[in-house]
Amino acid sequence: MPKSSGPLIAILVYDGLCTFEFGCAFEVFGLARPETGHGWYRCVSVAAEPGPLRAAGGLLVDAALSLDDLCQADTIVLPGWRGPDAPAPRPLVEALCRAHAAGKRIVSICGGAFVLAQAGLLKGKRATTHWHHLQRLADRYPGVMVDPQALYIDSGNIFTSAGSAAGLDLCLHIVRQDFGAKIANRVARRLVIAAHREGGQTQFVERAVPPPAGARLGALLDQIRANLSEEWSVDKMASVTHISVRSLHRHFRDATGMAPGEWLQHERLSSARDLLEETMLTVETVAARAGLGTSANFRQVFRKATGLTPTAYRRQFACNSARPSTSALSGPNS
Repeated sequence: MPKSSGPLIAILVYDGLCTFEFGCAFEVFGLARPETGHGWYRCVSVAAEPGPLRAAGGLLVDAALSLDDLCQADTIVLPGWRGPDAPAPRPLVEALCRAHAAGKRIVSICGGAFVLAQAGLLKGKRATTHWHHLQRLADRYPGVMVDPQALYIDSGNIFTSAGSAAGLDLCLHIVRQDFGAKIANRVARRLVIAAHREGGQTQFVERAVPPPAGARLGALLDQIRANLSEEWSVDKMASVTHISVRSLHRHFRDATGMAPGEWLQHERLSSARDLLEETMLTVETVAARAGLGTSANFRQVFRKATGLTPTAYRRQFACNSARPSTSALSGPNS
């Protein structure tokens, strides 16, 4: 076992291993993070079945640990599976059931949800998987409440994610739970990904990859992000980029998949979340800096977007050093 005092993450490996999904889990949990101190995760690979094991791309996988060692883990990650129609070996199913009964946290990425469903661990729970296989999961396991919208789902000690890259969103969510928002945001920055990704996976269904933003639009996006407290009408955006309003809408749609106003609101809410997580600024100041108007308007917009008031969000996600006293923030309308 690795030398550390942090939670033990066991990543299962199997014949036909999905290397990208495995990489997502290892990149988040397995790499050293000296800036977090000595309590960072310990990460091991556990063979889900006897070898030899081959991963996608023809790689040979040699895991040092076996299913007998799974009981020592705090969190078990199943990075995908070799196919929705591929049955899971009985020893793996039994090991997962024992781990669940012992209160272990069990995480599946993408097609790994089919293995958890085979084990009966998703019965009566919300779960998701890649959009291409959602209907198959729902038809095959009617006791599972399949959510076609979610990028990932936290159902207590059972976690499922949508398509492969959504595994990163889920892994960051787990880091946020274990180490707080500040560390999760730091890991996201190291990975050059968003700490929070908006929307559900239906936005990716049969949708073409947008072309990169042009130089003028890219400069505008950077300018807006740096000055969110300013008024940004569509006319002003078009004037800054020296294009027509009609062209601006087209360029925004091509580059971001959103209308200018929708993208602006997305950026303002993202900024507000960061400020709530990482600072002790009042709700009023956060609203002003993010360009979301009065505190009353901010609370209404933020709650609609996240399901939480700003104060409740801060209590749930802020790192300890950014948690102001309840009296400083709360009120009858917080």
